[in-house]
Amino acid sequence: MGDEALALAPTELRIGADWRPAEAGGTFEVADPATEEVVAAVADGGVADGLAAVEAAHNALPAWAATAPRERAEVLRRAWQLMVDRAEPLARLISLENGKALRDARGEITYAAEFFRWYSEESVRALGSLQTAPAGANRILVLHQPVGVCVLVTPWNFPAAMATRKIGPALGAGCAVVLKPASDTPLTALAIAAILTEAGAPPGVVNVVPSRSSGKVVSAMLHDPRVRKVSFTGSTEVGRMLLHEAADQVLNVSMELGGNAPFLVFDDADLDAAVAGAMIAKMRNGGEACTAANRFYVQRGIAAEFSRRFADAMGKLVVGPGLAPGTDLGPLVNSPSRDKVAELVGGALDEGAKALVGATQPDRVGYFYDATVLADVPPDAAILREEVFGPVAPIVTFGDEAEAVALANDTEFGLVSYLYTRDLARGLRVSEALEAGMVGLNRGVVSDPAAPFGGVKQSGIGREGGHEGMLDYLEPKYVATDW
Repeated sequence: MGDEALALAPTELRIGADWRPAEAGGTFEVADPATEEVVAAVADGGVADGLAAVEAAHNALPAWAATAPRERAEVLRRAWQLMVDRAEPLARLISLENGKALRDARGEITYAAEFFRWYSEESVRALGSLQTAPAGANRILVLHQPVGVCVLVTPWNFPAAMATRKIGPALGAGCAVVLKPASDTPLTALAIAAILTEAGAPPGVVNVVPSRSSGKVVSAMLHDPRVRKVSFTGSTEVGRMLLHEAADQVLNVSMELGGNAPFLVFDDADLDAAVAGAMIAKMRNGGEACTAANRFYVQRGIAAEFSRRFADAMGKLVVGPGLAPGTDLGPLVNSPSRDKVAELVGGALDEGAKALVGATQPDRVGYFYDATVLADVPPDAAILREEVFGPVAPIVTFGDEAEAVALANDTEFGLVSYLYTRDLARGLRVSEALEAGMVGLNRGVVSDPAAPFGGVKQSGIGREGGHEGMLDYLEPKYVATDW
């Protein structure tokens, strides 16, 4: 099955109608995080390749933008069907290059494919509007037109879903794209490009340029006047730099940046539901998700019991290679990621936290870290200030609702928050008070292709998913007319 999965992924750049090597001829290696063994060598795109991809997208844009919405929709619908038909080898490809447990990879493929189906349906709904001007002198006609050539920069943690979440609305809106996938996980993006080609995307509409020189390549593309939009998913630190770059050409920007999600559990919560929700919110994708619960705030009356149950559930997770049967928790994506998690846990223990389970690295090859629950974490601990991006759950106790909201909002980030309570009035009141673009109320997962995904504060700009997601790839044009 490894060979079948790898067979789905070309290893050259996709530019225009061609699969081609990098102009400079270089490649870079892709390794399995569970074994540290090389599984493929991929063309290493440079600045010239990025600009060639921009040119291909620019040349393809007019015809694609003029294509009937239903025809664009059918390309996306066929791509959805192909992903569904090949779900198992695609999931194995993700596990191979990303490390995540096969169960999580299968879930990602289902989620990723759904963006193509959703935007096949939204492609025919780029509605405009017509109204009479308040003064009655003329009509106000508003059209929606594709923004143009888009540069899409995606992370390694959801290599399929982050690509389809951007490509789907962009193609549905009539834009042409250049995708720069994360260099840790380029194979999945290349496989998706091959699927879109098979589904009927015309040459140049979807271009993919993997590169180890990400900063130089993306910067060159963002300074090309033919590019009109950049959509980025990744860290807030890199997002800030890209916003500076985008300002030079006054680009349309979408930024889905870092998170530091609080998970609030009140005394009246259904504890079984709260623990189950905590396991999903924390351990989906092994904790390597911007939506992962990062800080657990539990009311004092149930803190001990919740912590005990949560630690027991975390301790039962089977750690192993993502492709191994029965694995619940695969490795982290690379050595620096594992080292950062270990450093944050070590710092929390030094500050007085107590490990209820985990806080250890298995003695084996691969970038593994055990599922960890930390109790008695000081409210000012460093681990609560940073996005852990790993299987670690620090728990802090709180007294009342006001304190819980203050602790949850005490961060520069505002992507998602979670809370558990049986009191509906409290749940809605706290949901309104939380400074987050999304809230999971008695629910451990919020992601849905039909819903607007995005954050406030330094967690991002714009929304992906839902009808709003396609609007980010459309420019409104106002026509003043009179008849």
